[in-house]
Amino acid sequence: MLIGPDTRALVTGASRGIGRATAEALAVRGATVGLVARGKEGLDAVAAELPSPAGAEHIALPADVAKRSAMEKAVARFVKRSGGLDLLIANAGIAHYTPFPDQDPDEVEEMVRVNVMGCLWTVRAGLDPMLRRGSGHIVVVSSGAGLRAFPWAAVYGATKAANRAFAEALRHELSGTGVGLTTVFPGEVQTDLHTHQPHRLPDWRDGEGAVAPEAVAEATLAAVEAGERNVYVPPAVRALGLNGIAPKLTDALLRRARGAAAAPRRD
Repeated sequence: MLIGPDTRALVTGASRGIGRATAEALAVRGATVGLVARGKEGLDAVAAELPSPAGAEHIALPADVAKRSAMEKAVARFVKRSGGLDLLIANAGIAHYTPFPDQDPDEVEEMVRVNVMGCLWTVRAGLDPMLRRGSGHIVVVSSGAGLRAFPWAAVYGATKAANRAFAEALRHELSGTGVGLTTVFPGEVQTDLHTHQPHRLPDWRDGEGAVAPEAVAEATLAAVEAGERNVYVPPAVRALGLNGIAPKLTDALLRRARGAAAAPRRD
């Protein structure tokens, strides 16, 4: 699909990081953008700051992605105000790093609610108008951790693997419907996803080589326009897929790149 002034796009997790950068990239192309996050004040500020080269009206849609009814209402409101939905980007996500035996159960449940259920309810709500019209595109933002999960982030990796598996199957289910699907696998990104827990970051997460959220946004939209099934940002993230066929080799490569903390157990 071509992204331009006729595109009506909805982005979750739009108040910061990859979501905000993606909303900005869409707005620059002239799209009408629906912005979903929990905080109304932050969303209103983002909506006011987005460029509107084609006179597009960007729409703040405060909602908790983990609540099915909230996402159904947010999507319905966007469709009513914009006239339809062409592109849906399920991006909202959170991360808490801690060894699993020590992790607060509330953190575990929060990651599953937001990262997994939030993705499912977002896509489910957005599919209805797309399937009725017989066109559209869905983006599911997974993570490199969805290809190979890392120590101290077991639950986060599990949620991102769930995103990946869901998107893989759904893409095939949508064959012949006119609705496409792209999965995004970012590596380390320069966002504030982890600023709430700097003292809990594992040794392997050194921040070196982290890419800007704008790079993820541009790569994502390019992949949508090209109809690609997967996009890896940076491209080296693709190598994490080796874990499925050569886990020992993947561990060795990660030890070399990130240190022993990335794969401390040697089998």
